Amino acid sequence: MEKDSKIYIAGHKGLVGSAIARNLKSNGYTNIIGRTHKELDLTNQDAVMKFFEEERPEYVFLAAAKVGGIQANNTYPADFIYENLQIECNVIKAAHDFKVKKLLFLGSSCIYPKMCPQPIKEEYLLSGYLEPTNEGYALAKIAGLKMCQFFKRQYGDNFISVMPTNLYGPYDNFDLETSHVMPALIRKFHEAKVNNLPYVEVWGTGKPLREFLHVDDMADACIYLMKNYDGEEHVNIGTGEEKSVEELAHLIKNIVGYKGEIRFNPEKPDGTPRKLLDVSKLHSLGWIHKIKLEDGIREVYEWYKKAFNYNADNK
Repeated sequence: MEKDSKIYIAGHKGLVGSAIARNLKSNGYTNIIGRTHKELDLTNQDAVMKFFEEERPEYVFLAAAKVGGIQANNTYPADFIYENLQIECNVIKAAHDFKVKKLLFLGSSCIYPKMCPQPIKEEYLLSGYLEPTNEGYALAKIAGLKMCQFFKRQYGDNFISVMPTNLYGPYDNFDLETSHVMPALIRKFHEAKVNNLPYVEVWGTGKPLREFLHVDDMADACIYLMKNYDGEEHVNIGTGEEKSVEELAHLIKNIVGYKGEIRFNPEKPDGTPRKLLDVSKLHSLGWIHKIKLEDGIREVYEWYKKAFNYNADNK
C-alpha cells in the first residue's frame, strides 16, 4: 500500500475497524474511506455494488460484522448467520468485480471446533464440531474465509484472511446483553464499585481458558499482513498466552479497585472450555504482539470511564 492508496475499511466505526483506521492515519495514510451503517447497508447488494463502482477502493479491510457474546449468539443464531453471510458475500464479490488490489477478511477464533487440540493451529479448521452457542456466527465466518480462498484459487484475487483471538480495547461493546467477557466484566466491576454492591456475578464456573489481544495490536498485525502476506491459508492472530475467566475476573477487580465478592454462576454457560491460538505462523512472518494484558486493561478501563462519564473515585 502506498501512502495515498485508496483504502476502504468496512466497519470503520467498530472495535477493529476504528483501530485499523487509527493505525493507518498515524502512519501517514491519507486516503482512507468508510461508511456508517446508515450511509451504506452492507447487507444490501445493490448498495454495495454502487459504492464500489463510485469509490473504486484499491485495498479493503473487511472488519464489518454482526457480533455479540454468548447470550446474543445463542439467542439470535439466525440473525448472526444471515447478516454476516450477506455482508461477506456482498463485499467480497464487489471487491472481485471492481478489481480491488487486495482484501483482508477478519474472521474469529470461534471458527475452530469446540474440542480442538490446543494450541489451535490453522490446519485444525473443519476438523470437528463447533461450539453450539455461537455456531451461526462461526459458520458465517468460515464461509467468508473460504470465499477468500476460492476467489484467490479460481480468479487469482489477492484476498487473505486472518483469525483473531478474543479482542478488547477502546470502542468495545459494553452492553451487558450482547458484549463479550472482557467489556462485560469491566462494566460489572465498575458499576459494583460505584454503587457499593456486595458482589459481582460472573457467568459460568470461571474455569474456561481464554486468550486476549488488544485491538491496537490486532490492527497493527492486520496492516503488517496486508503488506507482507499473500498466502491462501488464513493466519491466526493472538498472543499465544491465556488466562482463566476466574483469573481475568480477579485481575479486572483489582484494576477497578472493587472491594466486594466475586460469585460465579455455574448455571450459566461456560462456552468453549479452552481456546488458545497457535501463533507460530504469525511469528514466523515477523510479527509479535506488544501490549501486555494488564497494561491494556488499565488503558481500556480509563477509556471506559471517560467515554461513559463515569468516575467512581469521586462519587
